Amino acid sequence: MTVSLGSPLVPLSSFVLILAASLLAVTAPTAAQRPPSPRSPDEAAALLDEMEDRHISWLRRADPLITHVEGEAFLELKRDHHRDAFIRKFWQVRDPYPQTGRNELKERWDERVYIAESEYETLDDDRARVFLVHGEPHRTLEVRCTTTRMPVIVWQYRDSDVARFPFLLVFVRQAGLGRARIWRPGLGNLERIARNAKGCLNGNRMDDILTTIRNQGASYDISLDRALAKPRPQSEEWIATFHSFSTELPEGAKTLEAEIATHFLGRVQSRTVVQTTFQVPLEEATLEEFAGFESYNFEVNGEILQEGQLFENFRYKFGLAKSEAPPSGIPMAYQRYLRPGPYVLIHKVHDLNGNAFFIHEAEIDVPRMEEIAEIPDDRDNETMQLFREASEAVGSEETAIRLVAPPGDLHQGFVRFDTLTSGSNIERVVFSLDERTTVTRNNPPWNVEIDLGPFPRLRNLRASALDADGKVVAEDELLVNAGEHRFGVRLVEPFWGREYDDSVRARAEVDLPKGRTLERVEFFLNERLVATLFQEPFVQPIRLANGGAPAYIRTVAHLVDGNSTEDVAFINAPDVLEEMDIQFVELYAAVRDTDGRPVEDLAERDFRIFEDGVEQTINRFDRVENLPFHAVILIDNSASMGGALGQARHAALRFFEQAVTPKDRAAIITFNRFPNIAVEFTNEQRALGAGLQGLTAEGQTALYDSMMFTLYYFTGIKGQRAILLLSDGKDEVSRFDFSETLDYARRAGVTIYSIGLNMDDGGARRRLITLANQTGGRSYFIKNVDDLSGVYALVQQDLRAQYLIAYQSTNTSSREDFRYVDLEVKRPRTTVRTLAGYYP
Repeated sequence: MTVSLGSPLVPLSSFVLILAASLLAVTAPTAAQRPPSPRSPDEAAALLDEMEDRHISWLRRADPLITHVEGEAFLELKRDHHRDAFIRKFWQVRDPYPQTGRNELKERWDERVYIAESEYETLDDDRARVFLVHGEPHRTLEVRCTTTRMPVIVWQYRDSDVARFPFLLVFVRQAGLGRARIWRPGLGNLERIARNAKGCLNGNRMDDILTTIRNQGASYDISLDRALAKPRPQSEEWIATFHSFSTELPEGAKTLEAEIATHFLGRVQSRTVVQTTFQVPLEEATLEEFAGFESYNFEVNGEILQEGQLFENFRYKFGLAKSEAPPSGIPMAYQRYLRPGPYVLIHKVHDLNGNAFFIHEAEIDVPRMEEIAEIPDDRDNETMQLFREASEAVGSEETAIRLVAPPGDLHQGFVRFDTLTSGSNIERVVFSLDERTTVTRNNPPWNVEIDLGPFPRLRNLRASALDADGKVVAEDELLVNAGEHRFGVRLVEPFWGREYDDSVRARAEVDLPKGRTLERVEFFLNERLVATLFQEPFVQPIRLANGGAPAYIRTVAHLVDGNSTEDVAFINAPDVLEEMDIQFVELYAAVRDTDGRPVEDLAERDFRIFEDGVEQTINRFDRVENLPFHAVILIDNSASMGGALGQARHAALRFFEQAVTPKDRAAIITFNRFPNIAVEFTNEQRALGAGLQGLTAEGQTALYDSMMFTLYYFTGIKGQRAILLLSDGKDEVSRFDFSETLDYARRAGVTIYSIGLNMDDGGARRRLITLANQTGGRSYFIKNVDDLSGVYALVQQDLRAQYLIAYQSTNTSSREDFRYVDLEVKRPRTTVRTLAGYYP
């Protein structure tokens, strides 16, 4: 048995040797192949001795996938439930289709392990390791000298699940027997092996194999390294996140005292609301002063075990100003939703200022709650009393309303919306579209048909359930035409304008873009951060420092890549407070001189902005050379593009290689009669390259439909966005016409770069020019597809040499007419390009 953690796919590392020393002796690799390991053989052996056989067996089977960092992390785990949770997460971050209930990669891996152990007897045979990752080769060649001796095996792959390119592997066996090992140049005399195999079956074909390898030269080593590299998980950051949730106490850590209490507040559907409160005495807590602000700061990590397995884990951060700390101690509280039954609850409270810890482990029996529980009048538990009002708010979830999203995409015109409700105190439901009351229903069913307008643009639908006194008892919002890339957060509780005395229960819901990772959700009281949550449910009791005073609760959601979004709700607000829709407009502007070169040394004072003829004040000005962008290459693959697709594919690949950085995202959409997403937004060069393979030209051209679809695909994405359109003809079969497409493009705010190939139709050329000019892009017309690389280079330069100019519109009108924007540059002999305007 071999356990190789973090090595390339085939060569075994010294880390492997250290881990496997207590299990099985293996052949040592060269020193150049060994990544450094901080452990001695005795240390590694001792760690393996602490593991159960099932965990050692898993290491052996997962060896061709597990990285060095993952292997080190697994060895550091002390408890079996942590190891089991690690293994579950290991497969989860490699799930190719996480939206399904199956993990196709794990199922395929288990099946291949069974086949490999049957076929090769041991997973330490390099054929087994290659088979586990790449599957069956497309062609094989075996050199047999006797019925038992097989000195050389050759596998050829056209591609595989993880290597989208052809590669050839040569396996050699010492004396023609035993385990097969990968051959690579410099690690053995393959010519001598080939000469000795001349009299063997297929031995004469070894000369052809050697010729193929020699002809490839250095590229053979490169393709071999790429094929044998361990496939990377979808998230490289999961190990750090896994560690950050740990309840293990650091060695030699200081401890602190704290009081802990757990209460069962009520029911949310079939789950019981479990609230845990902590109180750390002031003399135990450490006060930190920073920039004149004094505060206490804590982190709480928790684990919930059920039948010895990790059921869920969670993590919170709390901050409290010195001036708001009660004399009795630092109060903290959180809520979780659990099904009735027995659990083990483990807590680690970390004083971040004093680096001291409180550890608590206890068994709890969660009851089934049929109704809202009375909050215990426990005067000894002062922390519970501080959060009493927030605890009582659990009852509000018994009355609920939920808007059901209509099926399909691109909604326009009259659309029916249904709701799901619970509770008996709903007297009427008010439906509002984009903050304007549209329909009121006084009797169930609480359904409505609403006119969304002629274009499938982003609309916000709200359903407010009112009781007999006209008080809002439940609300829900639905973003229509939001798309799968929208990133948003919404405060479900508290309700706007509601009055609270001592505490409030804040509850947020997050819409996560497809394929992106949420890092944290923060809750603020006014502008003071009070709690940070790292997992659902995003529910947090918040103590109000000045009971009954007007305040606002703000929540901010953060993605791992740094993007954020927020929502706010006012509480205890006077009746005269009105919500005013203020338009904040962002412009991405490119400035060029008379020679067409970018002008990159302008300052804010060099620009003036006018909206509908009224000058505006610039609120933000930045050079955006390194600002991330989202770009779609929209490729016409209708029948007339047959002779150009090959070159177009290579030019697009060069654009991806040169322009797309780790912060950027690019996608490929092809179209003929219908648009097709070849590659969704990603920064993986391999995925983008794979999406350009196999393009065929067929069908007619639905240019406007495909442009509408692509603009819609950007819905929910903020920041710099661009479409690079390549087409050789005018529209033939679209349902939408040019005027509708132009109107939608102006609403979307996406920059369009239109590229016409051999386009002689004057009308079609003018329409592409208009699309580009109205959205702040440029149009190019080329006769030869060989010029496409140069055009893409100009577009890349344009995306990386822009100014971000933002202003707050002085127009507070509720009219939805198009607002024209004029951006002027004071420097002579320059031209500026940006969008022509926007719809509010």
